[in-house]
Amino acid sequence: MHPANEFRLPDLGEGLTDAELVRWSVAVGDTVELDQVIAEVETAKALVELPSPFAGTVLALLAEPGTIVEVGAPLIRIGEPGAGDSPGAAAPPASEPPDHPATLVGYGPTAAPASRRRKAMPTPTAAAAADGERARPDAKPSARRLAHELGIDLNAVQGTGFGGAITPEDLRAQDVPRETAPPQDETSPRETRTPIRGVRRQTADAVTRSAFTAPHVTEFVTVDVSATMDLVDRLRSSPAFAGLEPTPLTLVAKVLLAALREHPSLNSSWDEEHQEIVTKHYVNLGIAAATSRGLLVPSVKDAHLMSLLELTRAIHELTETARAGRCTPADLSGGTITITNVGVFGVDTGTPILSPGEAAILCLGAIAPRPWVAEGEIVIRSVTTLGLSFDHRLVDGEQGSRFLADIAATLADPLTLL
Repeated sequence: MHPANEFRLPDLGEGLTDAELVRWSVAVGDTVELDQVIAEVETAKALVELPSPFAGTVLALLAEPGTIVEVGAPLIRIGEPGAGDSPGAAAPPASEPPDHPATLVGYGPTAAPASRRRKAMPTPTAAAAADGERARPDAKPSARRLAHELGIDLNAVQGTGFGGAITPEDLRAQDVPRETAPPQDETSPRETRTPIRGVRRQTADAVTRSAFTAPHVTEFVTVDVSATMDLVDRLRSSPAFAGLEPTPLTLVAKVLLAALREHPSLNSSWDEEHQEIVTKHYVNLGIAAATSRGLLVPSVKDAHLMSLLELTRAIHELTETARAGRCTPADLSGGTITITNVGVFGVDTGTPILSPGEAAILCLGAIAPRPWVAEGEIVIRSVTTLGLSFDHRLVDGEQGSRFLADIAATLADPLTLL
């Protein structure tokens, strides 16, 4: 009889240490083929489908959907029926270090030998507790973090995870009365608490790190973009752009790329270890996208090499991918400068926070008809306000101001792009 193979959560790259198990695509008793998708996990950067490195029968699912799984923790056991542990047997708690290092998806994580599998530690007896020998509660790292945030004593929680480990769900069950119990006089809760996971947790960490690491400066300019809007209308009627729906963001992106050629300091990063400014001679253009999973900033790789048509297609495809939740970690990494469009929400402008590691971010505000003085007369023009935030370690006031002014001047007369 062949032994069962245990598949552990692999290293998904980008420095990620855990992932949330979103759903299983298989059930106990199912037959799976090599590279068949068995589960979907959400990391701090993207939704990722996990292919099976083994073929056989699913003997046990070792994690519950909705739980945070550490890299190297067991996920699933696959083999021949009756091989290895029975489907109901307890698996090593996910909080314990793996017997074998995790490997990348598709490279076949090895099964942990039965002789090396750890058994769940017994619960301390009442006598031992009375003697003050209180054991450290068995809990996943994610559960310990949540317990700290909620102020819950792990010693008072009964774990329902594998081997009796305390899971985040156990803690939320403990916290329900305090979180959602309505006052006696009301029928609806006064508070709702939402655990921060995945992309939202990554966004929160990133903006906090950026805000307190890079010295932000934000400048604004209001510009008449009537000529740009006319050009957008012409592009929309062009057969070459059929199905792509060019937007003002497309033109702003192209103008920004042109301006970077004259102002390369805006496309740089700060090397803290070596105390150096790293100027990038390529542009991976980040496009901030609001999605159901939170704010995502995928980047168009090597955007500086693209024609207007190619850039329009790339932005269209990237934002569609982001909104569909199909961005990969690679899509969401490596940006060098970003554009965010708050104008789609009817907002005039904003003071955007830099993406970590980038020198600048351009904010496009709402484009609306407004009174404008042209050749001494008040006329109605299409007007917007641009906001530019930049890292003052990398970009001084003159450089940032000239960059923003050049973008505004080109949007006022986009034919200068030629």
